[in-house]
Amino acid sequence: QVQLVESGGGLVQAGGSLRLSCVVSGLPWNYSYYDMNWHREAPGKDRELVASISRSGSGTKYADSVKGRFTISRDNAENTLYLQMNNLDPEDTAVYYCQALLPPISYWGQGTQVTVSS
Repeated sequence: QVQLVESGGGLVQAGGSLRLSCVVSGLPWNYSYYDMNWHREAPGKDRELVASISRSGSGTKYADSVKGRFTISRDNAENTLYLQMNNLDPEDTAVYYCQALLPPISYWGQGTQVTVSS
């Protein structure tokens, strides 16, 4: 059974930091074969791709809205994905989801809530 379990969300004041984790288990192939993404979904908005990381971790991409503030990373030995979020803004309030992608198949976690107060 494939499981992606996010953690690390919570309530933080504007300007603060959080580190999200996503522990992955049960994938049909080795974790290192999968590109990994973080998405977020705010109330009343479409799900948004926030950050992506390549299989080896050498390549990363970010949405313009988080560039310079968020850092995606992965530990292939621990089957874990991270998202370091600094200088958080109330606009970052959303449920954050991790995704494991090996086209055409993708797997999703259940999400972790991040709330940033002003």
